[in-house]
Amino acid sequence: MNLLSYRFNFLTTKRRAFRWKISSSVIEVLSIRGLHSTEHFAYSLQTCKDIRFVRKLHASILYHGLGENIFLGSKLLNCYANFGGLCESRLVFAKNVNKNVSLWNSAIVGYHRAGQFEEALWLYKNLKFMGFGVDSSAITFSLKGSTELCILEIGQAIHVDAFKVGLNTDKFTGSSLVGLYSRCGLIDDGFQAFQEILDKDVVAYTAMITGYASFPGFPAKMAFRIASDMHIEGLSANRVTLVSLLQVAGQLEELRKGQAVHCYAMKNAIDLSDEALQTGIIDMYARCGASHLATSMLRKMERTCIASWNAMIFGLIQWGKSTEALEIFNDLEKEEKVFPDSITLSNIIAACADIGCPYRVKDIHGYLIRRDISPDLVVVTSLVDLYSECGEIGYARKLFDEIVVRDTVLYNVILSAYLRDKKVDMAINLFRRMFEEGIHPNSVTMVSFLSAFSDITYNKLGKWIHGFILRYDLNSNLDVCNQILHMYAKWGCINAARNIFESMMKKDLVSWTIMMMSYMDCGHVDKAVLLFRLMQQAQEKPDSVILITMLKAHMELGKLAMVKEIHGYIYRILSDKDCATTNSVIIAYAKCGRLDMADAVFNCMGKETLTSWNAMIGAYGIHGYAEEVLKLFYEMQKKNINPDGMTYTSVLSACSHCGLVEEAWHVFKVLNADHSVSPSEEHYNCMVDLLGRAGQLEEAYDLVNHYPLKNKLNALCALLGACKFHKNIKIGEVVGKELLELQPHSPGIYSLVSNMYSEASMWNEATNLRHKAGVKGLRKNPGCSLLNLDEYAVGI
Repeated sequence: MNLLSYRFNFLTTKRRAFRWKISSSVIEVLSIRGLHSTEHFAYSLQTCKDIRFVRKLHASILYHGLGENIFLGSKLLNCYANFGGLCESRLVFAKNVNKNVSLWNSAIVGYHRAGQFEEALWLYKNLKFMGFGVDSSAITFSLKGSTELCILEIGQAIHVDAFKVGLNTDKFTGSSLVGLYSRCGLIDDGFQAFQEILDKDVVAYTAMITGYASFPGFPAKMAFRIASDMHIEGLSANRVTLVSLLQVAGQLEELRKGQAVHCYAMKNAIDLSDEALQTGIIDMYARCGASHLATSMLRKMERTCIASWNAMIFGLIQWGKSTEALEIFNDLEKEEKVFPDSITLSNIIAACADIGCPYRVKDIHGYLIRRDISPDLVVVTSLVDLYSECGEIGYARKLFDEIVVRDTVLYNVILSAYLRDKKVDMAINLFRRMFEEGIHPNSVTMVSFLSAFSDITYNKLGKWIHGFILRYDLNSNLDVCNQILHMYAKWGCINAARNIFESMMKKDLVSWTIMMMSYMDCGHVDKAVLLFRLMQQAQEKPDSVILITMLKAHMELGKLAMVKEIHGYIYRILSDKDCATTNSVIIAYAKCGRLDMADAVFNCMGKETLTSWNAMIGAYGIHGYAEEVLKLFYEMQKKNINPDGMTYTSVLSACSHCGLVEEAWHVFKVLNADHSVSPSEEHYNCMVDLLGRAGQLEEAYDLVNHYPLKNKLNALCALLGACKFHKNIKIGEVVGKELLELQPHSPGIYSLVSNMYSEASMWNEATNLRHKAGVKGLRKNPGCSLLNLDEYAVGI
């Protein structure tokens, strides 16, 4: 072969190699066979598996002179959009599709199906700007894009466009509008859009049902009403409809309605093997507390998915059946084709926390290591939380340090653990590290710090975190503001708390309650009442906590009329007349001197509880009606209501003030025989006080000697006072000696013993005792009046 032939063959081979490089294997075959028509390129574009293949096909299309073909341009645009090639898709659109108005809408649909919602909305905006008309598909898919991005303003603008061209009554557009408003939390607007649809089909009804299903409480109940209307119209529910209805039944814990949906699916031969439907059925039964039905459903399924197992486990945990949830997890481990995911493991970790099994957290951690499962952020957060709850803060910190990607939730968990264990320095250092990593704290972070710093010992740190909140403008959250208010109130800084309260742009019941209770704790009862009036002027309805606080305030002020007013409000307005509120009314009437009204409230209670009996016994005890107290005490026993420690304290105290020694001894014997209640210091003190008042000092001293508790100080002080009153120096000296041994540096004890000697005219002993106290440098603080004489004089 000569040199010329060799060069010719070399160039030919190189040209063929270049063509091979451009076209890839499929394009080469098309080129060899001459099959480079529009139909074959379109077919090849439909079979593309990655963006590199699309680019090679695009090059071949340009090579064969088909770059101006609108049909192929539309196909190329959709392919590039599917694989995320936005730059290439925009170039194709600008060169081909942009010249043909009819293909704009198909381009919007293509972008939406490829998940490029921003591009779809950008196309819709340019379509309007160029003055081209829009059809149902453009509006529908643009609305769906707004829904996916949760951009209400753009969706509302598209709604206006739909209304202008009369497409708001279209079933496809209407269904998309329902989805938009439901996703953005405007369910009433969604229902209005639903009512505007003229020819409603199952898709429109399902959109409305799904929208209601995403709202808890009363809106969710409307889903079944819409389903009933759909049935009346002769439309059959599809799989998506049933899944939404099952979700609503589970949320509302409506077992019968959920069973009706299940029966409907079986009756209409809807495929129960569908993953979404079977998961919905199991989730409904589990949330409704019918764990046996959920388990039976899970066992009968030939083919299960991990979502069904997760629904089962979550439902059991929700009903407090964490032990059964762990058993279900053990069954899941035996499955060959179903493997736990991060949701499963997070639920199991939560179950371990519920039943207090600290050792199980290490089992789950070991399970992850054995299975070579790389835990994601959710699982690591759950593990860190459980390790912290079990007191293994070291393991929690090690896991925290090992994970590369952290978020605010993970930081909140570990920070809360440190703050809970009073490791404030560690928490502050970790808080600084949080900022160094570019992770910003949220309201939960701030609430954790504020709650930990509510103790007066952390006064400076509390003010530091308050300044941090103001600096970074984190005080817009109401929970944070309430926690700041609670912190200053707990410190006793009532003026600072009031300034914070007045500066709050938005207040809720928690804010008003904190401020009122702060005034009550500081003794400013009148200011608490004034604040209640301001709350009423702000048209904020009080709850039971605020009403109890106001009853206590008016009770201390002795304002019977106001107590009656609040009682009337509770009777008329408050639907949830809980036991605590009623008991507060009983005590308030009793302290205002109206035992007859307290008794009437007690007798009108539908269900008498132990706390109600205690309230009534306490009410009679306040006024010294010991016989009525004993009568109630024996009556509650006849009704099989077991007394508690507070009941015994009230009865013994009433007997003590009325001098009923024998009755008190009988009650005290009943207390010692009652194995459900352990005699406390307060019970013994009541008996010692009773015997001391009755002059039975030897019995009282004998009771103190057999005192089972370590702290005898209060009982001995009461007995010493009785010895002083009855001038029993013999026992008084013994008691005084014991008191001086218990409290050798207490000036009050020296004063009590010295006064006893003085009452008995034993002046030498009294003088010697005072001299001993003086030598030790003990001095009792003199009394003082809280009355400001200058202000009083001005007032006069």
